[in-house]
Amino acid sequence: MPLTHFDQDGAAHMVDVGDKVATLRRAMAEGWIRMLPTTLELILSGGHRKGDVLGVARIAGIMAAKRASDLIPLCHPISLTRVAIDLEPQREHAAVRCCATVETRGPTGVEIEALCAVQISLLTIYDMCKAVDRGMSIERVRLLEKVGGRSGHWVSDGDPVAGTPETTRDARVSK
Repeated sequence: MPLTHFDQDGAAHMVDVGDKVATLRRAMAEGWIRMLPTTLELILSGGHRKGDVLGVARIAGIMAAKRASDLIPLCHPISLTRVAIDLEPQREHAAVRCCATVETRGPTGVEIEALCAVQISLLTIYDMCKAVDRGMSIERVRLLEKVGGRSGHWVSDGDPVAGTPETTRDARVSK
């Protein structure tokens, strides 16, 4: 399958989606930020002097999904109908898991918006906590699922927090 962001001469271009049918498109992405256990406890206790770290990160992720086309050169500006950011503290991993769900009714998908939302949410946590923990690590940002469009329903497999990165495969889901 050829890359869609190049024309027949190899020049980069924005894909024409003008003739595509507007349908429900949804994408879910996730990522993790690992930190010192004391940093996570500071976030959870509300003792961080910068305020509600997870609340600010959630808003940052929503804003990022809405601005993905400003950051990614060939990404279409999309009117989003839903952006949900779930931030789940994981004490056993000294981490916060971010899961972003993005939806639209349109002619193109929202995978980039979901991935952008996760990255910016996690970067916001890093920014707010870097004074106490510069060794935090953003890890395993990946697409979990996409629904809609010509390519159908795709679901990733693999355990996001097992010891080593799992290989994901393209698993078509029958309708």
